[in-house]
Amino acid sequence: MTDDQLLNDARRGDESAFEVLAARHRRELYAHCYRMLGSVQDAEDAVQESLLAAWRGLAGFAGRSSLRTWLFQVTTNACLRLSAKRPRRMLSFEHGPAFTQTSDLGQPVTGPVWLEPWPDEPVDDEPDPAAAYLRRESVELAFVAALQHLPGTQRAVLILRDVLGFSAAEAAEILDTTPASVNSAMQRARATVDQRMPKRSQQAELATLGTDGQRELVDAFVEAWERADVDALLELLTEDAQFTMPPLPAWFDGRENIRKFVTERMFATPWRLVPIEANGQPAFACHQYDGEQYRLGAVNVLSVRDGRICWIAGFVDPAVTRYFAKS
Repeated sequence: MTDDQLLNDARRGDESAFEVLAARHRRELYAHCYRMLGSVQDAEDAVQESLLAAWRGLAGFAGRSSLRTWLFQVTTNACLRLSAKRPRRMLSFEHGPAFTQTSDLGQPVTGPVWLEPWPDEPVDDEPDPAAAYLRRESVELAFVAALQHLPGTQRAVLILRDVLGFSAAEAAEILDTTPASVNSAMQRARATVDQRMPKRSQQAELATLGTDGQRELVDAFVEAWERADVDALLELLTEDAQFTMPPLPAWFDGRENIRKFVTERMFATPWRLVPIEANGQPAFACHQYDGEQYRLGAVNVLSVRDGRICWIAGFVDPAVTRYFAKS
């Protein structure tokens, strides 16, 4: 059944028809909310709020734009309202200086503070390789982190135009403004994001590695970590690699400081790693042995540069790792 047929049924009060419609667009809306808010948990709240508002306001949808455009209007406005109530999500580098000792990693910093990882969903029906590349690139950790530095409207404009492909006129309709205002906001947003982004995206770095190179890197990382082979692990890192682990405030800068941390703290207990994908990047569900069994203790997302790992983004908050609990 087409969207138009489902829409007509939904307008007549058929809630099941609306649920089918919502399911067709939910994944794209969910990713949009994640880019806007930097949090899987906040994105879930925003999607639920948006779809409820869309169902209740369906009678007011005049059909002057596509259903997709209207749903993004409802969802974007929900994200803007939510982001106005909360501080922007940040990375460990922005919260405080790097640690040089390992005896005390600090108390967890709780609340809506940290940028969260995005659990990739396999997409088997994507016929366009360029679109798949953009989809992965647009959820990379560095890009989503850079977005959080933009005012809400600029963030929305950049995502709507550059990621989702809406025209200036469509973005203006979604944000209830003018195309001229959209173009002005777009220019400022691109300048800010470009300043905060690495020279090459992770998709470009991974493409350079190739499928075999990526597999070799993942296998070597798993083997070094599970064997607690510090030298082998460090050999995979750039000299200026960083290791973060929110909600703990501790993070470590440079190979030698990372050596100290993994030697004195990280490898004090055994681990088992399951390769996954998060944020369009290589990642691992890390299971820690608690004396009885292996339990999911962290999710690590890797960023690479010139074939080596430049950032291990560890996430140890159970409220975050639960999204990866099936791994």
